Amino acid sequence: MNATLALVPVVAALACAAVILTLLGRPNWLPLDRPNERSLHAAPIPRVGGLGIIAGILLAYGLLGAELLVAVLVALLASVSFVDDRSHLPIAARFAAHTLAAVVFTGVVLGDLPLIWQVVAVVALLWMTNLYNFMDGSDGLAGGMALFGFGAYALAAWIAGDAVFTVIAASVAGAALAFLAFNFPPARVFMGDAGSIPLGFLAAALGLQGWRAGHWPLWFSVLVFSPFIVDASVTLARRVLRGERFWEAHRSHYYQRLVQLGWGHRSTALGEYALMGICGTAGLWALDKSAEVQAAVLAGVLALYAALALAIDHAWKLFSTRAAE
Repeated sequence: MNATLALVPVVAALACAAVILTLLGRPNWLPLDRPNERSLHAAPIPRVGGLGIIAGILLAYGLLGAELLVAVLVALLASVSFVDDRSHLPIAARFAAHTLAAVVFTGVVLGDLPLIWQVVAVVALLWMTNLYNFMDGSDGLAGGMALFGFGAYALAAWIAGDAVFTVIAASVAGAALAFLAFNFPPARVFMGDAGSIPLGFLAAALGLQGWRAGHWPLWFSVLVFSPFIVDASVTLARRVLRGERFWEAHRSHYYQRLVQLGWGHRSTALGEYALMGICGTAGLWALDKSAEVQAAVLAGVLALYAALALAIDHAWKLFSTRAAE
């Protein structure tokens, strides 16, 4: 990779930090995240950090002059989501934008796949787009997932010898790192939907692009982002099975329960970072291994998740029992 390409992630990170600092200097203009039933914070916090991340990502795409379709879709999702951050758009309007981005990406990038697999791809894009938003509820969490997840993408693309893909993924990770300087507990700024929605889309889109390019198998993308995928998916399934209004705000994600159990935002973030690091490292290590070794790695990670879920569920049951007494 030449020196010019290597500088792009640095420029993206600096752009992210500059945008956030500029926005924080205009407090009367900022949309605020006010505490609700889902919140783990007690006071209103500006939710504009995502604009800095997206600015850094779009700058990287512009400097590289490649993959402009993805950049346009990211800009679309960020724009719609920012309007939602300020004015609370109807769910139908938001979902329409998410669906449009997923369908366009699939039609252009994966249009040669059988129709059934294109449908699966659209569903996967929609789920990742939204679950990332569901998981953006604790200081340092979503930014950390972007740092570790897209960092793993960058390393895998570098191993595969794709310099442009490496720089794109590294730029997302770099912008996320700059954002974390403002969002690590105690957070001065939140990501907002303008950041979480496009990042969720990018996690799935780049994962599919890397798979199509032969850089990694599909399980790699799932494993790398599994700290978010597992928590969001298991929590949704449990709420549906209990007959709860799963579309309403809540505080029953595993990461939310850790905060409420006394871990706080900082320890929860650090614990999640450890899990993200394990998943990313395991995925990168297993990339060139046999199918049997890869299956064993995935089985081991699943066992780890099962153990963690049982431990948190047990602690939560004890906590709830004491609170009821």
